Amino acid sequence: MSGHSKWANIKYRKAAQDSKRGKLFQKLVKAIITAAREGGGDPSANVALKNAIEKAKEANVPMENIQRAIKRGTGEIEGASYEQVIYEGYGPGGVAILVEAMTDNRNRTASDIRYIFTRHGGSLGEAGCVSWVFEKRGAIYISSNVDEDELLLTAAEAGALDVVKEDSSFIVYTDPTALNEVSEFLSQKGYPIDRCEITMIPKNTVSVTDINDASKLLKLLDALEDHDDVQNVYANFDIPDEIFDQLESA
Repeated sequence: MSGHSKWANIKYRKAAQDSKRGKLFQKLVKAIITAAREGGGDPSANVALKNAIEKAKEANVPMENIQRAIKRGTGEIEGASYEQVIYEGYGPGGVAILVEAMTDNRNRTASDIRYIFTRHGGSLGEAGCVSWVFEKRGAIYISSNVDEDELLLTAAEAGALDVVKEDSSFIVYTDPTALNEVSEFLSQKGYPIDRCEITMIPKNTVSVTDINDASKLLKLLDALEDHDDVQNVYANFDIPDEIFDQLESA
């Protein structure tokens, strides 16, 4: 899925820019609050919280802010109460889009997300309309050049479900409940792990070969990710490299 790979690179460049503006801090703190509220304040027993804390540390969120967010989630201190909501819809070219958001006002966020979909040529659907397209997986990212055959054998020994090569890096997919276990096993074997996360991967993809549809789709995805309440955006598109190159050079 070359389109996914290139969009991922764009996303991480955007994330770096967002962190300079402080927008990323707010999203990371929300993720910690929600994870602590739903699974408790002990990261060793709460995979979602552990991952949220690691992402916050990578973005240089101060430890004081992280600890405060955990306490807000567990109810030790008062603060805004966030809940996770899922939005499902379609983008240009019939691409399925799944949006994970955290909000303290469902009505406001739903209205905003519907407006973004409509403005960029998409449509917000009903619950369940595209969720069946995706499956939840743990993802371990290894960017260094490593021996592919050895990694495949080690990942299988660790209990991983699949290993996918993306350019010069690898993504090791696991059952969500086995993410920490597989990550620790690979780390002990000497593999340099960039990051781990719980993600959603598509069971099938939609090829977007029309450059206008591709442009509108990427603008829609960017607009969704830019919304303060949105945590993650997943889509099952595959844009050919030549179309992506034209868009990036435009």
